[in-house]
Amino acid sequence: MDGKDYQPYVPPEKTLKEFTIRAVILGSILGIIFAAANAYLGLKVGLTVTASIPVSVISMGILRGLFKTGNILENNIVQTIGSAGESIAAG
Repeated sequence: MDGKDYQPYVPPEKTLKEFTIRAVILGSILGIIFAAANAYLGLKVGLTVTASIPVSVISMGILRGLFKTGNILENNIVQTIGSAGESIAAG
Protein backbone atom coordinates (compact mmCIF):
# COMPACT_ATOMS: atom_id res chain seq x y z
CA MET A 1 0.00 0.00 0.00
CA ASP A 2 1.55 3.23 -1.12
CA GLY A 3 2.16 5.74 1.63
CA LYS A 4 0.42 3.73 4.34
CA ASP A 5 1.81 1.53 7.07
CA TYR A 6 0.48 -2.01 6.99
CA GLN A 7 -1.11 -3.11 10.26
CA PRO A 8 -1.48 -6.90 10.53
CA TYR A 9 -4.70 -8.35 11.95
CA VAL A 10 -2.74 -10.24 14.61
CA PRO A 11 0.18 -8.13 15.83
CA PRO A 12 3.55 -9.92 16.18
CA GLU A 13 3.74 -9.26 19.91
CA LYS A 14 0.41 -11.01 20.55
CA THR A 15 0.35 -14.80 21.07
CA LEU A 16 -2.82 -16.64 20.10
CA LYS A 17 -3.60 -20.34 20.30
CA GLU A 18 -3.59 -21.82 16.82
CA PHE A 19 -3.10 -25.60 16.71
CA THR A 20 -5.40 -26.88 19.44
CA ILE A 21 -7.05 -30.25 19.97
CA ARG A 22 -10.42 -28.52 19.63
CA ALA A 23 -9.48 -27.22 16.18
CA VAL A 24 -8.22 -30.62 15.04
CA ILE A 25 -11.36 -32.45 16.22
CA LEU A 26 -13.74 -29.86 14.77
CA GLY A 27 -11.87 -29.80 11.45
CA SER A 28 -11.92 -33.59 11.27
CA ILE A 29 -15.65 -33.79 11.99
CA LEU A 30 -16.49 -31.13 9.43
CA GLY A 31 -14.14 -32.76 6.91
CA ILE A 32 -15.86 -36.14 7.35
CA ILE A 33 -19.34 -34.63 7.00
CA PHE A 34 -18.49 -32.64 3.89
CA ALA A 35 -16.48 -35.52 2.40
CA ALA A 36 -19.46 -37.85 2.72
CA ALA A 37 -21.80 -35.24 1.24
CA ASN A 38 -19.41 -34.50 -1.61
CA ALA A 39 -18.83 -38.19 -2.38
CA TYR A 40 -22.57 -38.80 -2.50
CA LEU A 41 -23.11 -35.77 -4.68
CA GLY A 42 -20.30 -36.83 -7.01
CA LEU A 43 -21.68 -40.33 -7.42
CA LYS A 44 -25.31 -39.29 -7.75
CA VAL A 45 -25.04 -36.19 -9.95
CA GLY A 46 -21.51 -36.44 -11.33
CA LEU A 47 -20.50 -33.06 -9.97
CA THR A 48 -18.54 -32.10 -6.86
CA VAL A 49 -18.21 -28.75 -5.17
CA THR A 50 -15.66 -27.30 -2.80
CA ALA A 51 -16.42 -27.13 0.89
CA SER A 52 -13.74 -24.67 1.93
CA ILE A 53 -15.99 -21.66 2.43
CA PRO A 54 -18.87 -23.53 4.15
CA VAL A 55 -16.41 -25.23 6.53
CA SER A 56 -14.87 -21.86 7.35
CA VAL A 57 -18.22 -20.22 8.05
CA ILE A 58 -19.48 -23.13 10.15
CA SER A 59 -16.25 -23.26 12.14
CA MET A 60 -16.47 -19.53 12.87
CA GLY A 61 -20.02 -20.01 14.10
CA ILE A 62 -19.07 -22.93 16.32
CA LEU A 63 -15.82 -21.51 17.71
CA ARG A 64 -17.11 -18.01 18.37
CA GLY A 65 -20.78 -18.84 18.93
CA LEU A 66 -20.67 -21.93 21.12
CA PHE A 67 -17.20 -21.81 22.68
CA LYS A 68 -16.88 -17.98 22.78
CA THR A 69 -13.09 -18.25 22.60
CA GLY A 70 -12.22 -18.93 18.96
CA ASN A 71 -9.78 -16.77 17.06
CA ILE A 72 -8.85 -16.31 13.42
CA LEU A 73 -5.78 -18.54 13.59
CA GLU A 74 -7.68 -21.43 15.15
CA ASN A 75 -10.39 -21.00 12.52
CA ASN A 76 -7.72 -21.21 9.82
CA ILE A 77 -6.61 -24.62 11.12
CA VAL A 78 -10.21 -25.91 11.16
CA GLN A 79 -10.81 -24.67 7.63
CA THR A 80 -7.58 -26.22 6.35
CA ILE A 81 -8.28 -29.63 7.90
CA GLY A 82 -11.91 -29.65 6.77
CA SER A 83 -11.04 -28.61 3.24
CA ALA A 84 -8.25 -31.19 2.95
CA GLY A 85 -10.51 -34.01 4.16
CA GLU A 86 -13.23 -33.03 1.73
CA SER A 87 -10.79 -32.78 -1.18
CA ILE A 88 -9.44 -36.28 -0.61
CA ALA A 89 -12.93 -37.80 -0.81
CA ALA A 90 -13.81 -35.81 -3.94
CA GLY A 91 -10.69 -36.99 -5.76
